[in-house]
Amino acid sequence: MTPLIQVLLLVGIPGLALVASRHVKPVAWVGPVVACYAAGILLANVPGLGLTAGVSLSVSEAAVPLAIPLLLFTTDVPRWMRLARTTLLSFVLACVSAMVSAVVVGSAVASRSDEWWKMAGMLTGVYTGGTANMNAVGLALGVREETFVLFNTADIVLGAVYLLFLMTVAQRLALLFLPRFQNPSSWEDAAERVEGASLRPTWAQVRGGVLSLLLAVAVVGLAAGVSLGLLGRLDAMVVLLLITTLALAASFRSAIRTLPGSYALGDYALLVFCVAVGTLADASRLREAGLFVFAFCAAVMVLAVVLHFGLAALFRIDADTVLITSTATIFGPAFIGPVARALRNRELMVSGVTTGIMGFALGTYLGLAVAWLLRP
Repeated sequence: MTPLIQVLLLVGIPGLALVASRHVKPVAWVGPVVACYAAGILLANVPGLGLTAGVSLSVSEAAVPLAIPLLLFTTDVPRWMRLARTTLLSFVLACVSAMVSAVVVGSAVASRSDEWWKMAGMLTGVYTGGTANMNAVGLALGVREETFVLFNTADIVLGAVYLLFLMTVAQRLALLFLPRFQNPSSWEDAAERVEGASLRPTWAQVRGGVLSLLLAVAVVGLAAGVSLGLLGRLDAMVVLLLITTLALAASFRSAIRTLPGSYALGDYALLVFCVAVGTLADASRLREAGLFVFAFCAAVMVLAVVLHFGLAALFRIDADTVLITSTATIFGPAFIGPVARALRNRELMVSGVTTGIMGFALGTYLGLAVAWLLRP
């Protein structure tokens, strides 16, 4: 397979996955992220297909730096300061819990892998912000390709289990030791109307997407230029931190923050990353290290959730706020709607989405901080 065809395949599959997620029930059930990973892994293990690992690696390394500014342009930083005290407190407790659990579990398994401290940083990123943060931290720290694949796979599987818990029995269990949310707004069909409208692209969204993409390319180029100018080379860690900082700075301009299509384009870039990383999966190598990585991820996630809920009980934070901020940090803004619907509490939608974006903005910083703290 020629490099051009491979690139077109990697970029085109997410579009097919998004279309299929709206019209094909099995794909809609697992979601486009899982579908993209599965498609990539399937392509990687088809005999005779002739994929080039270098091409897939290059696409994956380009997708994340582009996705970060596209997603962060929509951040409303001043709104963070206007959030309810309990929501902010619960968000901080969730972040602290993720960092502590990553440090504890990482230190306990340090003898099992030479990349344990990098893994701890990646898990801090994903459990305070999201998948993009985990991948950004991994790229900045230079983790091995198979580690990327294993961590993303574990994130999908464990995330699916926790999401099922959140949308079924979590609220009833949390109410056993957490206060009830006072005067929640019942879930109405307003969310469905908003979601339905977002599925119909307009000229404004296309124009906004193009402008946001050009601005994202400019941010990436500026960050790369600063790295070259200061260090004489492209340092992934410096570049990604600069991209995050510049994108957050740009978000203060309302004209940039309100560009339609920016978040959707950033989300598409992440799906491209999912396909590209999936094509790096070597079935034989995954079997060798898979159990350890899954156990590592599961231990960090479970301990982080338990710590978060325990601290929330200590500070008497209500159950719905704890569940929605847990969703925001572990899954990001995209899952706030379904979980808020399951909680039958529309009032937490805005604060949930805002804390999800906040986690995405901070996740890379926190992940790298934990990795630097644990670095041998």
